[in-house]
Amino acid sequence: MDIAAVNALPYEDFVDILGNVVEKCPIVAAAVWSRRPFVSLTALEARINDFIDALPESGKEGILRCHPDLAGRDLQSGTLTRESCEEQARAGMDALNSAEASRVAWLNEEYKKRFGFPFVICARMNDKADILRQLSERNQNERAVERARGIEEVKKICHLRLQGLVLTDAPNKL
Repeated sequence: MDIAAVNALPYEDFVDILGNVVEKCPIVAAAVWSRRPFVSLTALEARINDFIDALPESGKEGILRCHPDLAGRDLQSGTLTRESCEEQARAGMDALNSAEASRVAWLNEEYKKRFGFPFVICARMNDKADILRQLSERNQNERAVERARGIEEVKKICHLRLQGLVLTDAPNKL
């Protein structure tokens, strides 16, 4: 759909279609709906990022907590969102050998104990080796640094999900 079609969506449809561009956070789509009309996909994405940036630190951590563990229980049980399932599969997280799976599970738990939210990375921009390396390395960060890094990864995920939903054509003439 193009940006004109996005702008024409009623509230419920807008939230239904764009409600998972930020994982399990339809409140983000709900909040930016009132900012229509958007002149372009870039403008829509900027409004989403503005909303996220304006959140208090606890709100940003809430967004991070909505993300599933990589190669975790939700992937194994088939309860990931369609988007997360595709993203993790593309990165090879659904095809870990037993040693890799054990290592990821342990690192995920250590990460959550340290930071209070799951490790978030844009799986579509990384492969299995990059993800495993970053999960290990980022466990060493300070909480504020890691919260900011996680939010930047959320924005990358959002960017790619939006590109999959909205055509990146000429700006809408308002």
